[in-house]
Amino acid sequence: MWVILHIYFFISCNYMSVALMASSGTCQLQGHFTLNGMYQNGDFLIGGLFEIQYLKAFPGLSFRTEPKLPHCENFYMTSFQQAITMVFAINEINNNPNLLPNITLGYQMYDNCLRLGVAFRAATALISGTEETLSDLNCKGPPPVIGVIGDPGSTHSIAISSVLGLFRMPMISYYATCSCLSNRKKYPSFFRTIPSDAFQVRAMIQILRHFEWTWVGLLYSDDDYGINAALSFHHDVQQFGGCVAFSEILPNDNNQMAVQHIVRVIQNSTAKVVVVFSTSSYLLPVIDEMLLKNITGRQWIASEAWSTSPVLLNPRLRYVLGGTLGIAIRRGEIEGLDNFLLRLRPDNFSQNSMMRIFWENMFECNFDTIGGLRTKLCSGQEDLRSKFTPYTDVSELRASYNVYKAVYALAHALHDLMHCEEGRGPFSENRCVDISNLKPWQLVHYLQRVKFTTGFGDHVSFDKNGDALAIYDVLNWQLSSEESVTVRRIGVVDEGVTTGKVFTLDENAIYWNFETNKPPRSVCSESCPPGTRQATRKGLPVCCFDCLPCGDGEISNTTDTTECIACPNDFWSNPEKDQCIPKEVEFLSYEDPLGISLTTAAMLGTFICALVMTIFAHYRNTPVVRSNNSELSFLLLLSLKLSFLCVLLFIGQPQLWTCQLRHAVFGISFVLCVSSILVKTMVVIAVFKSSRPEGKNAMKWFGAAQQRGTVLILTALQVLICAVWLSTASPTPHKNSRYIRSIIVYECAIGSVAGFSLLLGYIGLLAAVSFLLAFLARNLPDSFNEAKFITFSMLIFCAVWIAFVPAYVSSPGKYAVAVEIFAILASSFGLLLAIFAPKCYIIILHPERNTKKAIMGKGTKNK
Repeated sequence: MWVILHIYFFISCNYMSVALMASSGTCQLQGHFTLNGMYQNGDFLIGGLFEIQYLKAFPGLSFRTEPKLPHCENFYMTSFQQAITMVFAINEINNNPNLLPNITLGYQMYDNCLRLGVAFRAATALISGTEETLSDLNCKGPPPVIGVIGDPGSTHSIAISSVLGLFRMPMISYYATCSCLSNRKKYPSFFRTIPSDAFQVRAMIQILRHFEWTWVGLLYSDDDYGINAALSFHHDVQQFGGCVAFSEILPNDNNQMAVQHIVRVIQNSTAKVVVVFSTSSYLLPVIDEMLLKNITGRQWIASEAWSTSPVLLNPRLRYVLGGTLGIAIRRGEIEGLDNFLLRLRPDNFSQNSMMRIFWENMFECNFDTIGGLRTKLCSGQEDLRSKFTPYTDVSELRASYNVYKAVYALAHALHDLMHCEEGRGPFSENRCVDISNLKPWQLVHYLQRVKFTTGFGDHVSFDKNGDALAIYDVLNWQLSSEESVTVRRIGVVDEGVTTGKVFTLDENAIYWNFETNKPPRSVCSESCPPGTRQATRKGLPVCCFDCLPCGDGEISNTTDTTECIACPNDFWSNPEKDQCIPKEVEFLSYEDPLGISLTTAAMLGTFICALVMTIFAHYRNTPVVRSNNSELSFLLLLSLKLSFLCVLLFIGQPQLWTCQLRHAVFGISFVLCVSSILVKTMVVIAVFKSSRPEGKNAMKWFGAAQQRGTVLILTALQVLICAVWLSTASPTPHKNSRYIRSIIVYECAIGSVAGFSLLLGYIGLLAAVSFLLAFLARNLPDSFNEAKFITFSMLIFCAVWIAFVPAYVSSPGKYAVAVEIFAILASSFGLLLAIFAPKCYIIILHPERNTKKAIMGKGTKNK
């Protein structure tokens, strides 16, 4: 509202001035503001706006009488030091033969009384001048104000720069930090020697990231400075992975209900870290309330607006604010400033009223006894060395150092402008500036490109948005032995550093206001260790989560991961779920107890077959061996021996050749075995028929050659089946994780189910025929009959392989191979024992029965 009123007033004055000029030929000032200030003449004037006093309330506006002039109170010594620093810098430049030689700078500065209305009046006075009348029709008066140093407030700078920007009048603020002022379209001639809040927020994020504080509270003032800083903080804290536990606006009217609400929020929150963007005046009521309720144990992060505030450094607040970490603008050193501050003396010049007010407040006296509240008279010769106030303290030059840099920036820009070489200038047709007709926008051009180094060693320049290089000191509020609070520099944030290390901090120098004397933990949820993932709690910020273990086959090898990573196919998660390890490869090996047992059984079977073959070879001429074709018996023993030995192809890591051979050898050896038994059965039947008159020629058609041929043909069919199978869809080694995902079962893929089924089906067909024939011949006379033993052996064989099918299908991994081996061994042992054990029993234990007479006699008796 005040901005609109003053802009209207400013434009009205211009119209009135033009009207008067048209009628009288002179320019007349239409209004006069009573402003406290300081003035020094020069070839060029630099304007200044400072917050030296405070205006509690504006006089009422009735619009029926002329508004009363405001009266400012409460003198701030620190702010006056900043104003005198501007005076010191201008005097230093005037005495420097290398900077602006033959040019004298002057100044005109005003007190804005911390009020936008007063600040806007002061800015209007600076750019329009204070002369009552001007006779020149061009309104050329005293040396123009070539630029304005100030205003320190963001809200003030936004309003004033909006108007000054229309005329491209340079304005360099030393304390306005709102990031909104970086908008070059809205504020084309605004510069600042203090970093933007965007940089300040990033500096605070550096501190939060360093201490891993992801759960923080936020308080901010209800003005442009606080609101814009809070918006930037919300955005940046989310980008680094943090969350704002609460966000509260500090009341600007000391509303006790609002203050108590904020204190309750701080007390009830689990966040141990509180970030504050505000001046000390808005934060103080909250701190007082916390002190009253004895609420401690919070880590405060201070913005530059209150990180060095003398008000909050009061020892009575040390239990609440002790250990505060703060961001402060760069502290500098200005040589000679301390002596200059002490040499100042007041004068009677009306335009230097600010100096007289300072003197009266410093020494508690009055220059004018009429209407004065103090009875002591000021002489003007009092010794400033007798007083120690923030005015004389040059140990913490921060805002004052920014004022110093701002004045020098204007001076260097003017120096560069005046030393332009004609014909090589930056303006149209390569022209330089006519110094007698200097335009503000011409100085803005040089100010944008200014670069210099202060005596303290700091580089000063502006980026494309008019912002200074971001450099901050990190401060810590520490308790001294006298129970007072001191501010100590413990680090620096420098975004212009070339080494790449933006943030440096001396952790050993930090004072922590906690019993542990260590930094607090401020997280909504503790970090999820490797092997777990974050699961956000419903309705809460992302910083609040539960830690869930990764699933089988998944890992997380970092903390606070949101997703677990699936292991590659041949890998599996370890028990801790933090790394992928090669899957256990499972196959029936020779080192496995089961493999050892089956190998032993196979070798035992092979040995028995060899033993039986040896016995039969030794007793090959005896009736027991010669009966029923001894050649078939040896062929049967050979096939059984191959059946036992083929088991070895099923044990060990599958290879291509073992996968191809195992089923082929198994199938061929078993067909050879079963076909031999089938032919033996047929021989038994043929012999019985030849003993009867009607079948005398039976053996004629089923002699030894026919027997061998039958076995060969039946076996050749199985060889053909195997050859077709291996050539079309050969079994291959295969890594199978279907059974158990954490284990790789190394097995032989059969390739073709039809081929494997045909192989087994053919064996089953021969076995069924053999069993049927043997069963039908079981009642033939014992003298010629081996059918009972064959029937029993084939019964075992068929029973084993019928049971094999469901057992094989339901057995996982290596146990399927073990089932197949067991079926091979069981059926082989069944055939071996059922057919050959009775004969060996007679040969070894009852040789008297191993005679033709005994066999024939037995047959006669049974008849």
